[in-house]
Amino acid sequence: MPSSPRRSGATLTFVLLALAAVSLSLLQSLVSPVLPVIQHDLDTTQSAMSWTLIAWLLSAAVSTPILGRLGDMIGKQHSLVVVLSAIVVGNVVAALAPNIGVLVAGRVIQGLGGAVFPLSFGIIRDEFAPRRVPSAIGALSGVIAVGSGLGTVLAGPITETLGWRWLFWIPAAVVAATAVLCKLFIPESPIRTGGRINLLSATLLTTWLVALLLPVSLGRTWGWDSPATIALFALAVLSFTLWAIAETRSTNPLIDMRMMRQPLMLTANTVGLLFGASMLAAFTFLPQFLETPSTAGYGFGASVTAAGLLILPMLVTMAIGGLISGPIHHVVGFKAQVATGSALIAAACAGFGLLNTAPWQLATGGAVFGLGLGIAYAAITSLIVQGANPAQTGIATGMNTNIRTIGGSIGIAVVTAIVTSDLQPSGLPAKSGYTTGFLLVAAVAAAAGVVALLVPTARPTTPETHEVPASRHAAGAESPGHSEQQTSHGVTAHRDTSHMLIFAEGPDSRTQPAGRHRSAA
Repeated sequence: MPSSPRRSGATLTFVLLALAAVSLSLLQSLVSPVLPVIQHDLDTTQSAMSWTLIAWLLSAAVSTPILGRLGDMIGKQHSLVVVLSAIVVGNVVAALAPNIGVLVAGRVIQGLGGAVFPLSFGIIRDEFAPRRVPSAIGALSGVIAVGSGLGTVLAGPITETLGWRWLFWIPAAVVAATAVLCKLFIPESPIRTGGRINLLSATLLTTWLVALLLPVSLGRTWGWDSPATIALFALAVLSFTLWAIAETRSTNPLIDMRMMRQPLMLTANTVGLLFGASMLAAFTFLPQFLETPSTAGYGFGASVTAAGLLILPMLVTMAIGGLISGPIHHVVGFKAQVATGSALIAAACAGFGLLNTAPWQLATGGAVFGLGLGIAYAAITSLIVQGANPAQTGIATGMNTNIRTIGGSIGIAVVTAIVTSDLQPSGLPAKSGYTTGFLLVAAVAAAAGVVALLVPTARPTTPETHEVPASRHAAGAESPGHSEQQTSHGVTAHRDTSHMLIFAEGPDSRTQPAGRHRSAA
């Protein structure tokens, strides 16, 4: 059957991308539950340990959009292999770390892997037939969401049986094998923009991201009114303004501000900001609530492992939500999916705050939260991919990832301030802090659902975008990845038509992706 090699090649590509994505998302959540164990083993302070999380956050925030753009320029497969190699190196450094300084350095290197997400979504758009793209993006989004929570489940058992260093050795081995397989079996991107990285824009982007996320992460420790906090926030505003001006005026922008100002992108990224705040805040504080000793008048004194098992229903429904998002999008559009998913998240978080006297209540609420998260996460990504120019998929999804990260950092900071504002004599937070925090998160999720209703409907692909001249096929057969520079229907046309898709339609396709006849597509 002619379509069999093509379909099997796409399946292998998806499996490899899923392995890469889940390995990275695990690293986001594997470390947090066992920080006290690592702190004791390295004989360091709690303040120093916080940098293992902050360093990863800052590194990922800076590298994700820049390396996503680099993938658009030079090829996503090549960039993905480089990024996976950085994750391997970072894990090895962290696993061998004799002190906190080396561990933090390893986490910085690991953070470069943040670009795995936008590069993977870009490869799916490049390699899959358009009718399969929504399902593939939904499934990969589900994998990422599950991985983000799975670390909480696995951290305890791995640490108790093998030791905390295996939290890095295991991902290092998996990612190393994945990188080799990606190099061998994933085709290079047929769509590339060429050009070079705008160093001024990259510097300004780095400055405002670091200046914003650092005080958001450490403001409670430094004091929200401390000179350092205020100065960094001021620097963030100034550098963001200069960055936006520079990008708007540049003939070689790092991030196309015209694309970012499109109504679909603007509203979808606003949803991403609110969505990130609700998602990461719930991820952070639900395990803490479960692990609080019952002597506080609430909580269940669960161990790290037990808390992870109570969160397991959330992970199952997350996977289900991500898997169904693509197949149902013809019946329930992505905009409606984001609104519905946000409503489920809001209901679950309200339940966390009000119905929390028995473990089954929180496990049930977690299942509802996971379903909403899986659906909404996949749908947001699909909206961004649909709205982005094919040659800018990496940077568009990279910026959306960053915006969710910023929202999550702000959400965690705000809820932390609320939860810790009223402490019991034992030093544990009062239950009212968790109640207020979860209800605030529910309100933010509800707001995300309202904004989702304002997302404009993406324009459909026009018939002429599927017309690929024979000369382009010939050029592609001789020089894959470069034919876009040899015809009048190449990258320049793509950059001016944000709704264009150039994928094969599968077995009965009348056209093939520009410049390619590979069976592995």
